Amino acid sequence: MDELKALFLGVVQGLTEFLPVSSSGHLVVAQNVLGVSNDGLAFEVTVHLATLVSVLIYYRQRVAALSVGLLRRDPPTLVFVGKLTVATLPAVGLVLLAGDFIEAQFESPWVTGVGFLATGCVVWTTRWTVPRASLGNVGWGPAFAIGCAQALAILPGISRSGITVATALAFGIKPRAAAEFSFLMSVIAIAGAGVRSIPELRALPPGSGAFFLLGGLAALLSGVLAIGLFVRMLNGGALYRYAYYTWGLGLTFLAWLVLRGG
Repeated sequence: MDELKALFLGVVQGLTEFLPVSSSGHLVVAQNVLGVSNDGLAFEVTVHLATLVSVLIYYRQRVAALSVGLLRRDPPTLVFVGKLTVATLPAVGLVLLAGDFIEAQFESPWVTGVGFLATGCVVWTTRWTVPRASLGNVGWGPAFAIGCAQALAILPGISRSGITVATALAFGIKPRAAAEFSFLMSVIAIAGAGVRSIPELRALPPGSGAFFLLGGLAALLSGVLAIGLFVRMLNGGALYRYAYYTWGLGLTFLAWLVLRGG
């Protein structure tokens, strides 16, 4: 892997991880159309962990307050963290029960194309739900529903940020609270995946450290930028516009598959 490729993949990961456009879907498109891969699981894990740091940086005040609250066993903090944990369970359960099936979906680019179209439809609903959202807190039921949405986002082409925030908005959660819950929830998911992949990180190819560091730094910085852009557009009621992008990408990718002959 050269420096330019590491930089490119890091920026793409950072932007698509948080914008409602599906990072996994873009990876499938890059692999099929551009012939660009991430040169192994270790690099993918590196940039994913970098995006975790992006969340911690953007929500540093909230994370610090939650950390202090946990140490003090503050009831509201315990309840909020409990909801984040409940929201994580559906994805964990799905991976444990249907991990092989999910992995097989990444081998079918058609699933990714359809996933982009589905993401566009879900994101489009925010055009109507944002103005009606008025709740400042996520309840236990909505937290579980948001977690189920996150589980669906394991499939390629389905945006995790898009579907989880859209679900929260559908339950009447205010945009800022919906985004915060979605991104803080991602910390648990990304950290869990990172812990599972420690063996891959410990077996980095000789001399690849600089490339991995460059890719991780690019993912971190672009991730912070993407979160800020996502939140601003969500608060402004303009998040639905990303539907045009995912619909266009999905239709173009499916058309390319047809012309290629599957």
